[in-house]
Amino acid sequence: MDYLQKARRVIGIEIDELKRLYDRLDNRFEQAVRLMFETVESGRKIIVLGVGKSGQIGEKIAATLTSTGSPALVLSPLNALHGDLGIVSDGDVIIAISYSGETAELLNILPALKRFHVKLICLTGDTGSTLAGQSDIVLDCSVAKEACPMNLAPTSSTTVALALGDALAMVLLEVHGFGESDFLKFHPGGRLGQTLLQRVTAIMRGEERMPVVRPETPVLDVLHAMNERRAGLAVITDLSGKLAGIFTHGDFVRAFEKDPQMFSDPVDRHMIRHPITIRSGKLAVEVLNLLDQHRIDDLIVVNEDDEPVGIVDSQDLTKLKLL
Repeated sequence: MDYLQKARRVIGIEIDELKRLYDRLDNRFEQAVRLMFETVESGRKIIVLGVGKSGQIGEKIAATLTSTGSPALVLSPLNALHGDLGIVSDGDVIIAISYSGETAELLNILPALKRFHVKLICLTGDTGSTLAGQSDIVLDCSVAKEACPMNLAPTSSTTVALALGDALAMVLLEVHGFGESDFLKFHPGGRLGQTLLQRVTAIMRGEERMPVVRPETPVLDVLHAMNERRAGLAVITDLSGKLAGIFTHGDFVRAFEKDPQMFSDPVDRHMIRHPITIRSGKLAVEVLNLLDQHRIDDLIVVNEDDEPVGIVDSQDLTKLKLL
């Protein structure tokens, strides 16, 4: 038996079904996003229903929505018939997941839900099903075949439903303007979350490790200062102590290639003016954004008066396992 061939068959079938989902997305998806966004913005809830494998997919979708700024709850249709309907309020949005669209436990709860004047979005493989007919918005999760060799076990269909749920959550994330700092507020656990939620001052090299020179300082003296502090750059300040520029090891190499006699030049002849900076009160996660956005290795930390107070070195971030 060729295990790899069989595994690739499964993955290939699911890829094909995801492509079909990609191709058939239409304005109903947009309607679902708008409805969910308006619901969350008005202080209402998103409630996810499903039974069996669809229920497990629903749990993942609800968890992803909740962790990315769109609070969602999971409601068991069976428990809902025995008191758990108390979590439902007027104006909530229900996401019902059923591939057949005929799941009895789910259909049985719909009349009771309708009394709350909720809106119903369904994820189903049969757009002509009873569930689809009862829904305000129908999202097609149909598949041509399951990845199961017997075409029985939910495989492709659950992958498609999960992908559609991820798409809803990620588009909502962008509509909400949900950023990395928001994400970290919801994921404070672990070393990464704890580190990124710290202020820049917690991860920077302080003034005692920051070579500071004046614009007229000769390049040779600047290199000595960098070597003494074991820094890859020097910070240049003006008479008032404000940041005037930086001089990096890369700047030295480029200048030396052009003029090997440049050691006596004042550093301001070769320095980078107006370097990228970050305020000392910002979160560490914003350092990563700036380094990635500008493709730089070091960042100068300044106070409210634009006076340099530290350096963030990408080598330090690597040691902290942030890069």
